[in-house]
Amino acid sequence: MENEKFELIAKTFQGLETILAEELTNLGADNIQIGRRMVSFTGDKEMMYKANFCLRTAIRILKPIKQFKAKDPDEVYEAIKAICWEDYLNVDKSFAVDSVVFSDEFRHSKFVAYKVKDAIVDYFREKTGKRPSVRINKPDVLLNIHIAQDKCTLSLDSSGESLHRRGYRQEAVEAPLNEVLAAGMILMTGWRGECDLIDPMCGSGTIPIEAALIARNIAPGVFRKEFAFEKWNDFDQDLFDNVYNDDSQEREFTHKIYGYDNNPRANEIALHNMKAAGVSKDIVLALQPFQQFQQPKEKAILITNPPYGERISTNDLLGLYQMIGERLKHAFQGNDAWILSYREECFDQIGLKPSQKIPLFNGALECEFRKYQIFDGKYKEFRKEEVENKKRWRN
Repeated sequence: MENEKFELIAKTFQGLETILAEELTNLGADNIQIGRRMVSFTGDKEMMYKANFCLRTAIRILKPIKQFKAKDPDEVYEAIKAICWEDYLNVDKSFAVDSVVFSDEFRHSKFVAYKVKDAIVDYFREKTGKRPSVRINKPDVLLNIHIAQDKCTLSLDSSGESLHRRGYRQEAVEAPLNEVLAAGMILMTGWRGECDLIDPMCGSGTIPIEAALIARNIAPGVFRKEFAFEKWNDFDQDLFDNVYNDDSQEREFTHKIYGYDNNPRANEIALHNMKAAGVSKDIVLALQPFQQFQQPKEKAILITNPPYGERISTNDLLGLYQMIGERLKHAFQGNDAWILSYREECFDQIGLKPSQKIPLFNGALECEFRKYQIFDGKYKEFRKEEVENKKRWRN
């Protein structure tokens, strides 16, 4: 049945679950439920293709095929061996098993993966005398076993390579920002292309490129060479072509995105990546240190991920953040700035009061994404007037 609906799971980074759920709502998914680092939903085959192709904040899309309870690896083996594997695999196809285990019973996720692999190999060997091969790199079918205490879920991984690997990144600078995280940050600010966007420390250009794709509503999957579901038994080429070729949601973008960096190599890489993503006409790149940042002529939003001194060493890290605060106060009045950083002492140096603090994980680092509303002098006057008016009313 082509329109049969089934459960799907979209994995993401901690802190992006709500944004991912919003994306799924806009896509038309049903029964959306937010979990930890994941959002579950239901949809048909077309929805599964769309989720892989259109979602900006998903890392991978899993399709659960069996849920069961098991107290030990042998019970896992038996449950997996009981599946009718011809529906998903044959002896000429290769497969791999990825495992995630949170359990006291199962200490080693690798051992669980071996048990799953053994069960599948034995299933085919007993039936046909042959066995499918196990391939770690680019297997035909990628499986995922998730165990939380004694609850086990076996899923087909419909994505393959992580969805953050969009396909436009030609090369990167040291410690590049993950594309999924960059898109999530932009979507969190509420910006969808209504004004200019600036990243004054853009590195290899991830924030500007993801912003251009969001502004024009270009699906991030358009650059990918392949998705895992294309090798499945039930792959529907015509259906996927329809999803791939549907540009009805794309829109005009009448503003500009500015990306600055003080590193010539980063600037060069950003230029390559931008061209590969086909968004050169929307982004203005320039070699410019933040110290030289000037008040933009048009209304703009600033989104940036400065160095933290954790993976990137900056000679004077605190001085850098002091300078960021100084530039924002003097050259970004009347606008909002959003900054992702890691250390409280860095944020303190900015010297501005954030109006929002959102916890976000950048890899293993527990960071914060903070919003600063930079008011100009007029705002202070306005507030003063407001207070005086209230006093008058009281009298």
